[in-house]
Amino acid sequence: MQPNKSDHFHIDTLAVHAGVAPDPTTGAVMTPIYQTSTYAQTGINEHKGYDYARTDNPTRSALQAALAALEGGRYGLAFSSGMAAIDTLARLVAPGERVICGNDLYGGTFRLFDKVLAATGVRFTFVDTADPAAVAAELAREPARLVWLESPTNPTLRLADIATISAAAHAAGAQVAVDNTFASPVLQRPLALGADFAVHSTTKYIGGHSDVVGGAVVTNDDDAYERLKFLQNAVGAVPGPMDCFLTLRGIKTLALRLRAHCANATAVAQFLEDHPAVASVIYPGLESHPQYELARRQMAGPGGMVSFTLRGGEAAARAVAERTRLFTLAESLGGVESLIELPAAMTHASVGGAEALAAGFAVPTGLVRLSVGIEHVDDLIADLGQALRFGA
Repeated sequence: MQPNKSDHFHIDTLAVHAGVAPDPTTGAVMTPIYQTSTYAQTGINEHKGYDYARTDNPTRSALQAALAALEGGRYGLAFSSGMAAIDTLARLVAPGERVICGNDLYGGTFRLFDKVLAATGVRFTFVDTADPAAVAAELAREPARLVWLESPTNPTLRLADIATISAAAHAAGAQVAVDNTFASPVLQRPLALGADFAVHSTTKYIGGHSDVVGGAVVTNDDDAYERLKFLQNAVGAVPGPMDCFLTLRGIKTLALRLRAHCANATAVAQFLEDHPAVASVIYPGLESHPQYELARRQMAGPGGMVSFTLRGGEAAARAVAERTRLFTLAESLGGVESLIELPAAMTHASVGGAEALAAGFAVPTGLVRLSVGIEHVDDLIADLGQALRFGA
């Protein structure tokens, strides 16, 4: 079985079956790991669709078809990391052209944009993408090639109104890319909301087990796909077949895991909001979130990420992060296990200095970010409760 876009299956079914068909040689239900670098040809340039593994690999083809189906797109491309996916997509922007992007990007994305791509002549304008009017004003002020959105953002969990911004961007002749890593296709489908590209670090929720690094771009744009496919081969930042196999395996349980992530994160966020040591909680599933209604309208669930600050400030935050037992102090997110970190000192340490401040970036030094896993929620809350005693 290999569901395609016209089948209209539920996301749970797509996660299990999309992109996967029984192996034609053996009948194997699971896609084999085609651990090969090259393929025999019957004549010069006569082959079965594969000539060299950097260009294409059957395991990668299955993953790309699955990713496209999950996002409701025609084309999926897999990369060796989320940053490789972002870098390849950014190569659609020519020197001198402009990208409008959020002023609270993931630290690695800001580093790529500001420290690498800006030196090639690509211009970046940083605005509050949680404010559609601010994006529209920038689109009206000067032409842009691309609007880059994260929704929810990392780590401040602000949302972009994807449909409204996409309509404004298209009217101004710009395309829209959405980093959908935090939501995953289970909770949000940017292409259906009008975006041109959905981008992922498949390392996170899509892989889901903290054992593989990867990235992806999904689109319906024929011309953009052809260029991206060329770049995927020319630049060569592709995943190996084992990476593709592990990511495909993770996709099977994506819908089930996201339900558990959302349920646990909602309970954890409510516990934190009610705790006397906690100053503020940022979570799209809480009515206190300023974009709670947008989250309900745009997403199928609020996600598994929770950020919060403590009344004791940065010192209290560090104490809590170092005292948890089930929440592992580590970078990354989206795995089955729960993680805790201080973004300003860890994942977003590159978002500092005069350039970041000028762009409006501000990751509070006392902000704690949780990736809430699928353990029993009572155990997670008990772990946070004992750690919060040291942060009070």
